[in-house]
Amino acid sequence: MTIETVDNRRSGLTRRQRARLGRGVQYTIGLVVVALIALKTDWATFSGAFLRSDIFERMVPRVITIGVVNTLIYTALAFVFGLSVGLLLAMMKLSSIGPYRWFATAYIEFFRGVPALVVLFMVAYGIPNAFPGFSFPFGTSGMVMVGLGVTASAYMAETIRAGIQAVPRGQVEAARTLGMSHSRTMGTVVLPQAFRIIIPPLTNEIILLIKDSSLVYVVGVTANQYELTKFSQDFLNRTVSPTPLIVGAVCYLAITLPLSMLVRQLERRYAKAR
Repeated sequence: MTIETVDNRRSGLTRRQRARLGRGVQYTIGLVVVALIALKTDWATFSGAFLRSDIFERMVPRVITIGVVNTLIYTALAFVFGLSVGLLLAMMKLSSIGPYRWFATAYIEFFRGVPALVVLFMVAYGIPNAFPGFSFPFGTSGMVMVGLGVTASAYMAETIRAGIQAVPRGQVEAARTLGMSHSRTMGTVVLPQAFRIIIPPLTNEIILLIKDSSLVYVVGVTANQYELTKFSQDFLNRTVSPTPLIVGAVCYLAITLPLSMLVRQLERRYAKAR
């Protein structure tokens, strides 16, 4: 007779019943805590400070047509730039040529260790000072694309490298046996499988870029170039109310929550495929 059987006889409950009882107790405690917080909160004062409808009406629809749209544009540009450079860096780090590996490793370690705010500032002001007369393509959007994309590329490079190395070695050997060159094997066999593996972490990188777009203020933008955080901060300065920050946070959630759901769906699908 096992110890578990003895415990079940003493309590009169099976293991599953005890587990259900434990979850029920936890849920009850959680609901009680939430109810106490809700009852103790001064909702009138809270709403007057954080949920002013008049400020919300003044922000709409520009918070979407300017803040959300610019945030998505900056994110998309930085992601495309970061993915392109990250793929190149991943290939260099896996190269058999030493200088390529050394450069890729130094780049990745440096830009993963330096804050994105510093990198964006140096790109926005350091490059024009180092190369007088230089101007970024697409103006501010191009500047943000490079500034955020440089940091993102370092993280994506490691993600892509891990995805490439996760492809079974037998796939490469089989392709080479069929007479494929190294570049063709990489482009038609390895990379398609690697990207299937790394889609979830790359989607997470998009979410991080969405939030990192809040650093765009450092490059100096006009009112029509504001992203969500800068747009909300501008309203905060004018209204002296935290309501604009709440509106901005809700907009961020409206963007990131569907992406988070997509990541979970992709992870489940990939787990089933394996």
